Amino acid sequence: MLNPTDLVHGLQDMRDQGYLSDALLRHAVRTIAGSDDRFDWVGAFLLREDGVTLWLHDYVGAPAEYAEVPVGVGVAGAAVSAKENRTVGDVTKVDDYHPCSPEIQSELVVLIRAGDQVFGGLDLGSEQPSVFTAADESAVEAIAEKLAEQLVAERR
Repeated sequence: MLNPTDLVHGLQDMRDQGYLSDALLRHAVRTIAGSDDRFDWVGAFLLREDGVTLWLHDYVGAPAEYAEVPVGVGVAGAAVSAKENRTVGDVTKVDDYHPCSPEIQSELVVLIRAGDQVFGGLDLGSEQPSVFTAADESAVEAIAEKLAEQLVAERR
């Protein structure tokens, strides 16, 4: 079971020790992926400076079928475009779906954001349909907020 409090404290400890966002993102992705058997694919997408493309920073799971996603396309791209988290219980119902891996049936994207500034998103995929809960979203949101703090600090 994902324990967001422990992970957020761990990410803060890493920040205090001088680790940068690259290490924090990797640690968050690996910890989330290992926390629950429902999470078959976990990745972090970051928004390129051009604001029109997301690139896959890091992931755990089956090999990703793409390394970039246009903003507005697929679950992750739609979440960033709308500036809101997305939960999709059946990805086959998404017209422009870009699969993170062929076996994924449901997906949760939680934005990495500070206020209105969106940096990207944490993307969780499951081979089970309709598996993600509001509690999952809240837990991942707490982690994404801590990651956003580091990204803001590095861009000052």
